[in-house]
Amino acid sequence: MAGEHLLAIDHGTQSVRALLFDLQGELLAKYRVPIEAYYSTQPGWAEQDPNLFWNAVCEACQGLWQQPGVRKEAIAGVALTTQRSTLINLDAQGQPLRPAIVWLDQRRTPGVKPVGGLWGLLFDISGMRNTVNYLQAEAEGNWVQRYQPEIWQKTHKYLLLSGYLTYRLVGSYVDSVGCQVAYIPFDYKKQRWSAKSDWKWQAVPMPLEVLPDLVDPTETLGVISKEAAEATGIPAGLPLIAAAADKACEVIGAGCVDPQIACLSFGTTATINTTQTRYIETIPLIPPYPSAIPKAYSNEIQVYRGYWMVSWFKREFGQNEERLAQNLGVDTEELFDDLVAMAPPGAQGLTLQPYWSPGLKVPGPEAKGAVIGFGDVHTRSHFYRAILEGLAYALREGADRTIRRTGQPIKEVRIAGGGSQSKAAMQLTADIFGLPASRPHVYEASGLGAAIDAAVGLGFYANFNDAVAGMTRVADTFEPKPENHRLYDQLYKEVYLKMYDRLKPLYSAIARITGYPPKD
Repeated sequence: MAGEHLLAIDHGTQSVRALLFDLQGELLAKYRVPIEAYYSTQPGWAEQDPNLFWNAVCEACQGLWQQPGVRKEAIAGVALTTQRSTLINLDAQGQPLRPAIVWLDQRRTPGVKPVGGLWGLLFDISGMRNTVNYLQAEAEGNWVQRYQPEIWQKTHKYLLLSGYLTYRLVGSYVDSVGCQVAYIPFDYKKQRWSAKSDWKWQAVPMPLEVLPDLVDPTETLGVISKEAAEATGIPAGLPLIAAAADKACEVIGAGCVDPQIACLSFGTTATINTTQTRYIETIPLIPPYPSAIPKAYSNEIQVYRGYWMVSWFKREFGQNEERLAQNLGVDTEELFDDLVAMAPPGAQGLTLQPYWSPGLKVPGPEAKGAVIGFGDVHTRSHFYRAILEGLAYALREGADRTIRRTGQPIKEVRIAGGGSQSKAAMQLTADIFGLPASRPHVYEASGLGAAIDAAVGLGFYANFNDAVAGMTRVADTFEPKPENHRLYDQLYKEVYLKMYDRLKPLYSAIARITGYPPKD
C-alpha cells in the first residue's frame, strides 16, 4: 500500500545502511556502504572527515533505489540512527572546521580546571572528585578548547554525528534527545540541556548557542530539503522523524520495552540494556542514556572492546577458518562455532576477564585484561571459547548490578549485534545467564528500532507497545542447559567475580611501573 514503507538510515562505525521496512517490521530492501571507521595521525587518535560520513549516506540511499521492488512513492517517512559520541565542529556556514573526533578516540586533556564551588565541595565529600576529573579529561570539547583554540573560537555549532547528518538532510540545527550520548552539558534525568546552575557547564564549558535544538524521539526534525533530495535521492518534503542513537534503537528493535527483558548487544562495545521509566544510575554518577522511547531511559552497562576481541582473535588466529569458509562457500561463523564446540563448557577452567580497555567506574581505570587457568590441555579452541564466556560473564555481572539497583528481575535476554549470528555464542550466553536467549527476526535491529520510532511518530501505531508487538518478533530461542548452567554458575561466582579484586593491586603496580595507562 502506498505510503506505508519506512526508510531507516543506520550510520554505524563500520558501515552505513539504507534500510526499507514495512509496518510489520519486514526488511524489504537494503544497501550497505562500508566506510573506514577512522584514521589516526597520533597514537590513540581516531578521526574522520565528516564529508565522508555524509557521502556514505548519499551512496547508501542511491544504492537502495536500485534494489528490486523499491518504490520511492511508497515511503511515508525517514528515520536516522547513528554511532554515539562522535563530535563535529561546524563554522557559521555549516562547514566542518576540523575532522570529526570519533567515539573510539582515546586522547585526553589532563589538568582541566576542576569543578569548584558547592558542586566541587559535594564531589570532594562524596568521593566522586576523581570520577568528575576523568569525565573532564575525556571530553573532546575540552581538548579542542585547549589545543585548538582557534577552531573553538570559530565553532558556530558543536554537533554529534546525528545532529550533523540531520543538518545535511533538513538544513536545520536540530537533533533528537535520544541521540545525546557524549561529554556535553546534557541533563540525562530531565532529558534536555542542563540548567545554568548544573556542574556540567563548569566541567565542559561552552555556550548554549553552539548546541542544537532538541526534540523527543517520534517528533519531526524537519523535512528532506531540495539539496538533500538531489544528493540522496530521498524525495524532497518527506518528514525526518527523530529516532535515537544506535544502541537505544537496537533495544526497541530487539523488542525490549519490558524492563524484565534485557537487550544484549554483541557489538564492538558489548552492552546490556534495560528500558526503564524511572531515572536510576546503575553506576553512581554514570547516567542512564535516553531511550528511543520518549521520556524513558536505557540503563546500560558496557564492556569496552567487547566483541572487538572476537574480531581480534579471528584476525590473529582464525586465518584457517576464514580461508576454508571462502573455499567452501559457507558462513565463517559456522566454522568458528565448530571451533567453540571443540572445547567443553567452562573451557576446562580457562577464564578470561575482558577488560582490554578499562572502564570509568566498573571496572576502574587501572583495569587490564586477564586470562587465568592455563594448562597443557588448552588449545586455540579453548581460548576462543574463553573469550565468548568471559564476555558473557561480564554481561551477567552487569545484569546482576542492574537487578540490584532497579529491584526488577531479568527473566529473558534478547541478543543483537554481529555476535548474535553465532549459535555457539547464543547457547553459552543462555547457559551462563540461566535464561532463555533469543535473537530478533532481523539482523538490522538498530535500523528496525529507528523505523519503529518513525511508525509511532507518523501515527501508524498509537504507542510503542503496539508498535513493538506489531514490528518485532524473535527468530529463534536458545534455552539454557541445566548441567551447563550449574558449571558456569560455579565458575562465575567462585572464580570470575573474584578475579578483579585479586588482580587490582597488580594492575595498579603495572601502571606505576610502566606508566601505562598514563595517569593525568
